[in-house]
Amino acid sequence: MAKRTHHEDHCSFCGRGSSDVGMLIAGVDGFICNDCAEQAKRIADETLAQARPAAVEDFGPLPTPKEIKEYLDQYIIGQDAAKRYLSVAVYNHYKRIRSLGTAEDDSVEIEKSNIVMVGSTGTGKTLLARTIAKLLKVPFTIVDATVFTEAGYVGEDVESILSRLLQVADFDVAKAERGIVFIDEIDKIARKSDNPSITRDVSGEGVQQGMLKLLEGSIVNVPPKGGRKHPDQDYIHVDTHNILFICGGAFDGIEKKIAQRLNTHTVGYNSVQNLQKIDTADLMQYVEPQDLKSFGLIPEIIGRLPVLTYLKPLDRTALRSILTEPKNSIVKQYIKLFALDGVKLTFAPEVLDYIVDQAVDYKLGARGLRSIVETIMMDAMFEAPSSGQKELTITLDYARSQFEKTNRPPMNHD
Repeated sequence: MAKRTHHEDHCSFCGRGSSDVGMLIAGVDGFICNDCAEQAKRIADETLAQARPAAVEDFGPLPTPKEIKEYLDQYIIGQDAAKRYLSVAVYNHYKRIRSLGTAEDDSVEIEKSNIVMVGSTGTGKTLLARTIAKLLKVPFTIVDATVFTEAGYVGEDVESILSRLLQVADFDVAKAERGIVFIDEIDKIARKSDNPSITRDVSGEGVQQGMLKLLEGSIVNVPPKGGRKHPDQDYIHVDTHNILFICGGAFDGIEKKIAQRLNTHTVGYNSVQNLQKIDTADLMQYVEPQDLKSFGLIPEIIGRLPVLTYLKPLDRTALRSILTEPKNSIVKQYIKLFALDGVKLTFAPEVLDYIVDQAVDYKLGARGLRSIVETIMMDAMFEAPSSGQKELTITLDYARSQFEKTNRPPMNHD
C-alpha cells in the first residue's frame, strides 16, 4: 500500500486515500473513489429493477390477437379454436403488464389468465406455446410436470420451474418475471384417487398444491442453481404475478368423463335431439372445467387456470399439410439439411402420402411424422455427404423398403 501524505484526499465512503485507488471523484463536501462508484451503481440498478413494475416495452409493440394468430398460422396447421383462445389470453396478459403503474383507475386490478390446453399427443400444444414466446421475444421454458414431487421427497421441487426460467433469462430477474412457462404433462399429476388413503400422493395432489402459489402469483424463493433448498443458501426472490403459465396435457381417457357428463343431461325429447348434434368422434371440443376435476385436478388449480381450450386430433389432411406447408415444415427442414451438403433433395408425392398413412396407423400425431421421415432418410443422410451426388429423389419403393427395414410390421391399408 502506498504511504499516505498528510494532505491526501480520502474517499468519503471507504476512507482510502487517493494513492490507494485508481481515481478519486470530487464532490461538494467530499470524495468518492472509482470502486465505491461502481458498487453504488450496482446497488442502484438492482434496487430500481426490483422497484419498477415489469413491462414489455423492451420487446417492441405488442401484436394484436389477430396478428398473433396470423403468426401462428405460419407455423401451425389448423387448431383455429386453440389459436384464438391463446392469442386473446396472451394479448390480455401482456396488455395487463403494460398497464401496471400507468392505469388511471387503480381500483380495478386485472388478474392474469393462465391457460390449460387439452389435446392428444402430437397435436401441437408445445409448438403453440413456443411459437408465441418466439413472437413476443420473452423468456420461455418448458418443464415436465412428471419430475416434480411434494417438498421433502425424492424428485424436483416446483420452485425449480423458476430456476429454469431464470437460466433462460440469463438470471435477469426482471426479464424472467415477464416470461412464459409451459408446464407439459399436467395431466400426469392428477389425483390418483378420490378415496382418502393412508399414503401421501406426493407426485400427484401434493405437486398440485405446491403449484398453487406459482400459478396465482407470489414472491417465491428460488435456489440460484436449482435443485433442493438448503437452509444456509441464498435465494433469488422471483415475483410470479406477471409470469404466464401455459399448461398442456393429453388427458388420455377424459373423453369418457365428457361422455358421462353429456349423457347425464339426456332427459326428454329435446335432450335426445341435442344428443344427436354431438360429434362423438371429437368429444374433446366439449371439455369443461368439471371434466378436469373428474379427471383428477384439484378445484384450486383449475380455478387458477381460467382459460381452457382444446386441440383437435389431427386427421389425414392436416398431417399431409403439416409435412409441407408450415415455414419450418419437416420436408423443408430435410431439403435444407441436404442443400447444406450441396444435394438437391426431392420427395415423390406418393411418398408423402405413405408417411401420412404410417403416422395415422401409429396414432402419434405430428410428432410421429418426424420419426417416420427420420427412419426413411437415415441411410440417405449417412451416404449423401460423401457420395458426391448432386440430386436425390425419394421414391415410394425406397421409402417403403427403408421403413420396413426397421423390423416394424407393415401396415395393411384396405
